[in-house]
Amino acid sequence: MADIDFPDDLIELERSAWTEIQRGELTLDTAQAVQARITEFAREAELSRLDVETGLKKLVRHPEPEAEGA
Repeated sequence: MADIDFPDDLIELERSAWTEIQRGELTLDTAQAVQARITEFAREAELSRLDVETGLKKLVRHPEPEAEGA
């Protein structure tokens, strides 16, 4: 899967969902908003919806550590 340039609004939606998940408070509205935006972005970018969702979750939930001295 190639690096995907995710739009800021999609990243923020996923961050909100991840915060709610960690608190045990994920709402249906939040989950639906994230899924709808993932689908929309995948269509716009002509990418697999699965690749978009997987890459987004990796970005938000398992960010790469920053390089030392950067």
